[in-house]
Amino acid sequence: MNENTTENKRYRYRPVLYFAMAYIFTWIFWIPAVFLPENISMILMLFGLISPAVVSTVFILCSGSDALKKDLKDKIFGFYKVRWLNVIRSVAVFALIVVFSILLSLAFGQSLDQFAFSADFNFTGVGVASALVTIIIASVLEEIGWKGYCEDSIGNYMNWFYESLIFGAIWSFWHFPLLFIKGTYQAGLMENPLFVVNFFVSAIPMGFIITWVYLASDRSILACIIFHLFVNFMQEKIAMTPETKCVETIVVFIATAIIVIVKKEMFFETRHVGHILE
Repeated sequence: MNENTTENKRYRYRPVLYFAMAYIFTWIFWIPAVFLPENISMILMLFGLISPAVVSTVFILCSGSDALKKDLKDKIFGFYKVRWLNVIRSVAVFALIVVFSILLSLAFGQSLDQFAFSADFNFTGVGVASALVTIIIASVLEEIGWKGYCEDSIGNYMNWFYESLIFGAIWSFWHFPLLFIKGTYQAGLMENPLFVVNFFVSAIPMGFIITWVYLASDRSILACIIFHLFVNFMQEKIAMTPETKCVETIVVFIATAIIVIVKKEMFFETRHVGHILE
């Protein structure tokens, strides 16, 4: 047995501790933001978005595992890992999800005007530039946080189907305090409880889709960042109504089911369990 394999087996992922720390260091910023003026709360919101990436990086740097550190570097900067055709395919899949959602929404009295670009972002009070920066930060740093350590820490103990289900649920609830922070997209959903429930439910199937993007590019964070950025931009700039986004969740579930069936081997294999770093 070579030295690298011995070292890899010595490292033990700690998903429960990671999630606890990610929640604590995010919500430390987000909970006070609920009670502060909007210009200050937006700054705290950004600090919260950064927190999972910081926690993930600290976990890895303090792990004592050279293999884990190299793995993070390769996942972020390893352009050779990215399967560009699959990234394009995943972007096309989400674009089709949006198109079908809008078309289906016509049956519920929605308008074709939703195919237009909206004039503003859903982040109110921070300006277009700040909203765009927020979306980019969310896309880049969330993926560094969740894919840098989190998903592998769960996947190391089970197949990717159950990992996606668990991650999707935990990632969804992580957003909860944003409902009460003025100026956030989530706060705008509070006008209707159905919109709130839809937001949290929709994150679960999206967890499966992003796992597909991640694994198809040999666990590349860069591939996930590109996809996440596209999804965030589409959700913010395509003029879909909240009602249509409820329809979109149904379409996302259908797309997820198709992806899982087509990629059954990817989601249900267990060869990687206990051997991710190898």
